[in-house]
Amino acid sequence: MHILMILIVFLIAIYGLMSSYTPLGRRSSKEKIQSFEQSINFSKGKFINQIPTSMEMKFSTSLGLLRDFIKGNPKGKPDAPIPMEKLVIQSPLNGTKITWFGHSALLIEIDGKNILIDPMFGKAPTPFPFFGDKRYSKGLPFDVEELPRIDAVLLSHDHYDHLDYYSIKKLKRKVEQFFVPLGVGSHLKRWGVAPEKIHEHDWWKESKFGGLTFACTPARHFSGRSLNDRNSTLWCSWVIVGMQDRMFFSGDSGYGPHFKEIGEKYGPFDVTMMECGQYDQRWSAIHMLPEETVQAHLDVKGKVLIPIHWAAFTLALHDWTDPIERVLSAANEKGIIISTPKIGETVILASNKYPSATWWR
Repeated sequence: MHILMILIVFLIAIYGLMSSYTPLGRRSSKEKIQSFEQSINFSKGKFINQIPTSMEMKFSTSLGLLRDFIKGNPKGKPDAPIPMEKLVIQSPLNGTKITWFGHSALLIEIDGKNILIDPMFGKAPTPFPFFGDKRYSKGLPFDVEELPRIDAVLLSHDHYDHLDYYSIKKLKRKVEQFFVPLGVGSHLKRWGVAPEKIHEHDWWKESKFGGLTFACTPARHFSGRSLNDRNSTLWCSWVIVGMQDRMFFSGDSGYGPHFKEIGEKYGPFDVTMMECGQYDQRWSAIHMLPEETVQAHLDVKGKVLIPIHWAAFTLALHDWTDPIERVLSAANEKGIIISTPKIGETVILASNKYPSATWWR
């Protein structure tokens, strides 16, 4: 009985920590959850994918995965900080520009607007930044204070490598509006973002913003920031339509039929920003393999492919350069235009001369 009481007190303490620790965010209210019932992507209290997407593994597979993570990979991260270019913001804006900051964080300058996507600017993708693998680049090519006013932030889902409390805390006064999938707004509200700045979207919902169109589109993934909130918020990809240019951001996603659906509805795209890293055959349902990244680019009818979701953190078991090497090889086989900017290097769409150096070698 004494041991049982100790266990109960321990579990209560853990629950209290999870409830009170601000970086974890907050679950939606009961009223908000009831409103999710109107979504065809919500069933039995959880958000779901378009097609079956199981993350369950056999015991032997889980045991092998644990063994592999304990063993590690000596080539899983670079031996030295990777190269960066100092961020340069030109004013006034002229043409569409895309600047990648590693992983899935991007700054898009389009039609006089500054758009940030998944601005994870923290040291490590964890609610406890003193733990976890640190960013390869040991920093970023700018300070948040140096960024111009941000007209909109687009978020794809609430995982720590995409939605970072410490980054939002620094950014929130610079940002005019946040566009997020269903449920993610509750995290932002807890972190002090004014409710009137937050726009939650279901798949296929569009918003008009300063001459731009933002369309929340499907992805094949999952969500969650704590022990008991898996799939309590939605995940998504994003379409950005400007006066001249169309752009697609994949978010995190396994390969699926949604890419062709998006291509039929919104394509062709002048540029796609597609995840290509942190994959493993054992969880390929939620993270594409690099060859699937190239096929997804073709499915959405993309012109220029910018591979993302790599070169920042080690979240899988592959060599850190495998994602870009495999996607580059597959893209060359298919005759696809691929751009490989360094962190902080800007891609100018109208130039038709896209960064293509193999800087990681």
